[in-house]
Amino acid sequence: MPKEPRARDNHGKKKSGDTVTRNIVIGMVALVVLSGLLFTVLDKRSGSSVALPKTIEKIDASKNGAPLTATVSPEKDYGIVFNPDVKPTIEIWEDFQCPFCKFFETAMSSYIEGLVRNKEANVNYHMTSFLGAESKRAANAAYCAVDEGRFIEFHRALYEVQGTENSGIFSNKNLIEIGKRLGISSPKFESCINENKNGDAVSKVYASMSKYKVEGTPTVFINGKPWSRSGSDFVLGEFKAAVEAAKQ
Repeated sequence: MPKEPRARDNHGKKKSGDTVTRNIVIGMVALVVLSGLLFTVLDKRSGSSVALPKTIEKIDASKNGAPLTATVSPEKDYGIVFNPDVKPTIEIWEDFQCPFCKFFETAMSSYIEGLVRNKEANVNYHMTSFLGAESKRAANAAYCAVDEGRFIEFHRALYEVQGTENSGIFSNKNLIEIGKRLGISSPKFESCINENKNGDAVSKVYASMSKYKVEGTPTVFINGKPWSRSGSDFVLGEFKAAVEAAKQ
């Protein structure tokens, strides 16, 4: 009988040991989870992401046309300019995270690309960045694509994969991968994105919005006059008619 309390004591100590061990295990698991969360936060801050979205996996170079030459014009407040000596002039203000810009591009992009390729219009893209960090990263990457002759394709691809605002889709890693799937594989392109080499130009485009009285995106000017759609939808026929009239 006298041994029974010791047995209970020993059992109690064993329980205490189990509790300590369990607490250590729980603590280690919590540390791993917290470390994962920390790396996720750091990933987002550095502009990288872990998983490749399925929308990006679908991108390929099959739609690529011949490379197109564009210039980044300080005189146009760092707009991306195609066919500067051609009339009419179409100025397009967009943010890569803007859902209405995606609607506009879905309706108009093939027609506008035709105008550029056939040298039927001077088309200037102003890729602004008022919706956050990923807008800035995407715009910087689009400028990088200008140097590769692939702005049109890269621009189209970014709208095809557009997600919710600042959700991680426009990380540097993903932007580089989009370029690779479009056939842009130069080390220069990758370093241009990772080093934010066009950050100054992107900032200047954003700063110039007030100068042109641009209060939202998409905003389009044809020969200096604002183009407005008649209803809630972007109708190709309406836009095409306005461009053709401006050619006269």
